[in-house]
Amino acid sequence: MKKSAAVALAMVGALLLISLFLNLVPGDPVDIMLGEHAALVDRQALRHAVGLDQPWYDQLWSFSKSLVTGELRSSLPPFQKKVLPQIAAALPNTLLLAFAAMAIGVALALPLGVLAAARSHSAIDHLAMALSVAGVALPRFWLGPMLIILFAIKLDWLPVSGAGSLRHLVLPAITLGVALAAFLSRVTRAAMLEALREEFITVARAKGLAPLPVLWKHAFRNALLPILTVLGLEFGTLLGGAIVTEKVFAWPGMGTLLLNGIEARDYNLVRAVVLAFTFSYLAMNALTDLAYAAVDPRVRKQ
Repeated sequence: MKKSAAVALAMVGALLLISLFLNLVPGDPVDIMLGEHAALVDRQALRHAVGLDQPWYDQLWSFSKSLVTGELRSSLPPFQKKVLPQIAAALPNTLLLAFAAMAIGVALALPLGVLAAARSHSAIDHLAMALSVAGVALPRFWLGPMLIILFAIKLDWLPVSGAGSLRHLVLPAITLGVALAAFLSRVTRAAMLEALREEFITVARAKGLAPLPVLWKHAFRNALLPILTVLGLEFGTLLGGAIVTEKVFAWPGMGTLLLNGIEARDYNLVRAVVLAFTFSYLAMNALTDLAYAAVDPRVRKQ
């Protein structure tokens, strides 16, 4: 019950904040639709038609009612397409990109972090951490175009942009996955080092267990909770961080939809996309809590 109330409160807070920010954004949707030199009568008529002449709280109430009934439409005439079908078409693409990036990040980070912890303060450890720092430092808006130049233009191995096949997914997923891998490898190393200092690891080694079972079966399993915490938080970051990457690669996801709505001053579309991002993030946090219970029996008892 408390979690449901927290989710509802977060959704309401996100809606209020985005509505406040939209009112502060410079530019008038009417100017975009009609041009700055349109007649005053036409401007007033259009403003009334799309509800921009109402107070912000009335606009917010109209938005909420339309969203609940599923009849929410774009703020922009003449066609005013329904918003929810647009989100339903874009959200799977963003989720696919986020999961692909997470798969790449986990596949790179976990072995790298575990190896760095197992060989702490060695040349392998220093090299792994240097690579992680480089991965964090590389901005996505730079890495994406560099990957396009190398793999799409120079080598002609992959398409430049767009969607339609798994080949289109490779470059944007790598762009997002590299930063995740860089950060997650450092978290994995720190969690593994802490686990390897525990007494039960010393006892396992004293019993003559082989190094690999001690490392993976005992130490890694006990280091999973902080790793899962980071994964849950980073998934929400991937959804939001995918905005720039989607724009670079013309990936038809939620980020592209949000930017299109902002550029056109389509307030209804922007509000709905932000709420979808918020709900996805909260849902991932709930799944992370379930993962805690699956990994740690103490959490299940609580």
